[in-house]
Amino acid sequence: MTALKRKAPVEARPGVVSRVHSHVGVAGVDLLADVCGALFHEADGVLLVADLHLEKGSSFARRGLMLPPYDTAATLAKLGAVVARTRPRLVVALGDSFHDRAGASRMGEADRAALAALQAGRDWVWLAGNHDPAPPKGLGGTTAATWSLGPLTLRHEPLPGAPAGEIAGHLHPVAIVAGAGGAVRRRAFVSDGTRCIMPAFGAYAGGLNFRHPAFAGLLKEGRRIAHALGRDRVYAIPESRCLAGA
Repeated sequence: MTALKRKAPVEARPGVVSRVHSHVGVAGVDLLADVCGALFHEADGVLLVADLHLEKGSSFARRGLMLPPYDTAATLAKLGAVVARTRPRLVVALGDSFHDRAGASRMGEADRAALAALQAGRDWVWLAGNHDPAPPKGLGGTTAATWSLGPLTLRHEPLPGAPAGEIAGHLHPVAIVAGAGGAVRRRAFVSDGTRCIMPAFGAYAGGLNFRHPAFAGLLKEGRRIAHALGRDRVYAIPESRCLAGA
């Protein structure tokens, strides 16, 4: 009888590098990809998050689709953990921070207090997204369409042909790789060294394979690296080792 060959774990395969954090270079700027899905500019003390989609559960409930109403609390708790680890001077949320225009008004008092505690003692910027184009009412922070950070330009939706230094969200990238028990699908930062698309941070946010045609023209194919989020590590995986499809 021929013995079955067991696939090696993802982290043991050639070309795959796993770390508790992964360094992502964007236009010459070194950034730290945190396992929670945030990006930290350590030299400048700036923390970036994208697509929080706060109050998605309550948004669905208004349309008769019942989801457990705990997504905002879970997302803020995760954000609180990375803020405590990194102690940033500035937090920039790259749009779609709320799932709809009325999301901020539906936040409960406990969640509002948790957000206020995160904002205390630091600057906070809300970038406009397609789900939340208007500034959130009754919450702290500054609002803007884009934000500059040295050579970096932060915005919600990545633009085809944008110059080097763009960091965006919107597309909720995930990477799919062959694992020991089959295909593994994980949220991921995707970068080609000049631009970066961030994963969705929100508890209920979905994801789209970064090899989907929606990503065409945004990053240089063949040079894309997926920094996939594991349970406690970030895996830097070359595009050639990521699977296409859903």
